[in-house]
This record gives sequence, C-alpha cells and structure tokens, in this order.
Amino acid sequence: MNFPIIHTNFWDAVIAIPIIMIITQLIKIIYHTPSKFVPTIALFFGLLISIFISHRHDLLAGIFMGWFYGYAAVGNYAALKSAFISYRNSGK
Repeated sequence: MNFPIIHTNFWDAVIAIPIIMIITQLIKIIYHTPSKFVPTIALFFGLLISIFISHRHDLLAGIFMGWFYGYAAVGNYAALKSAFISYRNSGK
C-alpha cells in the first residue's frame, strides 16, 4: 500500500488554523455551544477547509490534513488560553 503524497504549504497552516479558531469561537459565542463540542466543531471545519479548498483534488489528503488543521486549532487555542491565564495570575 502506498501512502498519499500530501503537498501542503506554509500558507495553509497560517490561514486555515486561525480561521478555524475564529469560526469556532464565533459559533461558541453566537449559539452558546458547550465547550465540550468545540473540538468536534473545529475538526468539522478543518475537514471542510482541507477537503474543499486546500486539497480538493485528493480526498485522502484532504481528510488527513483536515484532521491536523482542526486539532491544531484546538491545541493553539488551549495553549493561548493557558498562557493568558498564567500571565494574568503571575502578577498576584
């Protein structure tokens, strides 16, 4: 079995991940979505962006990279939130 050749570039990650973070936060604010559903929403939008925009000619590559886009957005949000909380509490 041959693995797919996945061509991605720097701009996919620089654009896709922040867009997913923004979309998930907007959905959370507008629809009052519980936090436990946010990773699933991020994964969904990561798959949509990857399959239909970034890797529209290769479904397997789109699914593979969409998984990374979605969970990279979740990880970045968690890291930013932890850093912000740590910074805010360091002054006390």
